[in-house]
Amino acid sequence: MKILCINVRKGIGDQIIFLPYIHAISKKFKSPISLLAKKNSKAKELFSDDSLIDEIINLEEDMDGIKGILKLSKELKNRNYDKIFIFNSSLRYNIVARLAGIKSIYQYPLFRKKDNIVLSAKIFTEDIISKVVSTEPNLVIKNDNKLDERFKHICLGVSASGPTKRWNIKNYIKLAENINKKAKCKFYIAGGKNDIDLINEFKNSEIKNNFISFENLSIKETLPIIKNMNLMITNDTSWSHIAVSLKVKTLTLFMDSPVMAYGRYSSRMTTIEPFGEKDTTTHDTLGKDKISFDEVFNKSIEMLD
Repeated sequence: MKILCINVRKGIGDQIIFLPYIHAISKKFKSPISLLAKKNSKAKELFSDDSLIDEIINLEEDMDGIKGILKLSKELKNRNYDKIFIFNSSLRYNIVARLAGIKSIYQYPLFRKKDNIVLSAKIFTEDIISKVVSTEPNLVIKNDNKLDERFKHICLGVSASGPTKRWNIKNYIKLAENINKKAKCKFYIAGGKNDIDLINEFKNSEIKNNFISFENLSIKETLPIIKNMNLMITNDTSWSHIAVSLKVKTLTLFMDSPVMAYGRYSSRMTTIEPFGEKDTTTHDTLGKDKISFDEVFNKSIEMLD
């Protein structure tokens, strides 16, 4: 049996959040699945070691949008899928599936405008497999990178999809300096080429000789390192979701995104919101200056212990 799942949300975190449901479908039908995903979701790097996912198909630009319907349907038809699971409400993908000749089509209700990303996927999958599915993601990686046990290893996710979701870099530096006074630590700065200015501030700080930057590493190369962290402290960004999927205790700062959608699906994730917010942050909270430094520091020490 050949099965295709479609998750074309663009974020790395979105791929991680949907992983339990992809695994559940694969196990239900006793077959590895193919996944259609956008290239910038890094699905190929994330799932390359996962035996339940046998192929990642990148949604290329010429397959996307209305103009890409025929090309995408032809691409899928050539693969002869028996079943397709569409994790969205788009009529376009329904048409693609029909043109591709796929007989069994499962999809969210068409034309749904808004949803809770976790709840919708959970209900959709459980209705299909008639079984409760845990929301905890488990990312499969073969390599391991053992770290020096004389230190506490802490990863700091300083990047974000926009400035309103990023805690001030000076707060992260101060946090690292203060934690280092409490415990012997090594710090790992999770950021890429676009975060070089932030990483450079660490290079000029008191912990300049006590941190490692991910700036030159691919996502796949960071996974074995993150797996062995004692703690991840991060903005609400992809690093948070990667960490919990590798069973790492994660402290996530929600400043300008919905905590109820992205912060409550994993028992491995602890969240902090701006002063005055309680399970209420949204995409327009704009609360990065209302995150309590003392709360972040105290919670970090508690989670390390």
